[in-house]
Amino acid sequence: MEQIIFERPDYCERIERIFGRGVIVALTGQRRVGKSCIMRYVKDKIAQGLGNHVIYINKESTSFDVIASYQDLDRYVLAHLAEGKNNYLFIDEVQEISKFEKSLLSFHSEGRCQIMITGSNAKMLSSELSTLLRGRYVEYRVRGLSYIEFLQFHQLEDSDSALMQFLQFGGLPQLRLFGLDNIDLIEDYLNNVFNTIVLRDVVERERIRSTALLRTLVKFLADNVGKIFSARSVAAFLKGQNVDASSNVILSYLDYLCNAFVIDRVSRYNIHGKRLLEMGDKFYFEDLGIRNVIIGGNRRFDIEKVIENAVYRHLVRLGYKVNVGQLYRSEIDFVAENRESIIYVQVAYLLKSQETVDREFGNLKLIKDSHPKYVVTMDSLYDNVNDEGIRHIHLRDFLKKNDF
Repeated sequence: MEQIIFERPDYCERIERIFGRGVIVALTGQRRVGKSCIMRYVKDKIAQGLGNHVIYINKESTSFDVIASYQDLDRYVLAHLAEGKNNYLFIDEVQEISKFEKSLLSFHSEGRCQIMITGSNAKMLSSELSTLLRGRYVEYRVRGLSYIEFLQFHQLEDSDSALMQFLQFGGLPQLRLFGLDNIDLIEDYLNNVFNTIVLRDVVERERIRSTALLRTLVKFLADNVGKIFSARSVAAFLKGQNVDASSNVILSYLDYLCNAFVIDRVSRYNIHGKRLLEMGDKFYFEDLGIRNVIIGGNRRFDIEKVIENAVYRHLVRLGYKVNVGQLYRSEIDFVAENRESIIYVQVAYLLKSQETVDREFGNLKLIKDSHPKYVVTMDSLYDNVNDEGIRHIHLRDFLKKNDF
């Protein structure tokens, strides 16, 4: 089947503006979120430019198995450089090449070519890239499809039913190949992607002995999206399930899952004291569909947890640094901050009782500043209601906003 490459302007336009200006561009993120397609889109546009010459290496293709080390990479690239041309080097899944950074730094320092790379595991995290590439790179974290992109990819009209499909199946671009009516095929695909991440990016890389413990932990995280807990409390829960694991092992496994971009760790923030709190984190999944198939059974589509995860994904995709807000004894679901603003967000399924209304709006009323405040739900009864500067907004409208 011929592969169709869709432009994702939020990524492609930003990357095109900086690529070719003398820095290495690194695209990171979970497997199958679309990094390769973004790279190929940029590559194809570059190839159309007069005087440009493209070298493309895809380490997921057996055609490039001969490039296993930085020495192999040196030989291949030097043999394919074009004299008198603007050379561009694209490497997909670069972490599969041993000590790749040696070659990249050499090519960069000698001005031989402009470089773009993708990667899917811990060796492509900011902390490790900064060491490997010594500040000579710009990183873009690529995430799955936004709700608007989901509509475009699947040629859907914006509707409540389309939103429910997005919440159920998630934002992996290749779902388009199966059709959203083929639920069994979609679930098989999502399970396969998750197993690939667990086995290749976590178990093999980190040399984990207890795969069963890792899978039990992931299922626990999926069932407790949006809940604050510590490694000690997780260890106690697992012990109750006849699974022994120390707090240190739990912390290590959580780091491994974050490093494989399966989950994001979100810290608590004291709004009154303006500082991060050390105890207790929340975890959210990169992809809603993968989270749902991990749970399985009747609980896989726990709507309140999925909605909260979707709101988190949208905020980080827009570039916000997100924390969980703590104000006295009350919790604010999200405190989101970027260079220009701070917003506060409460998330609920439905405002089905006055008690729910009082809780969701009341927590936000405790914050005595003028920054925007939102209550995000799935009902329309309170749409556009503005209560003391707090705006209620339907999840569909929230997920369509590009700024706040």
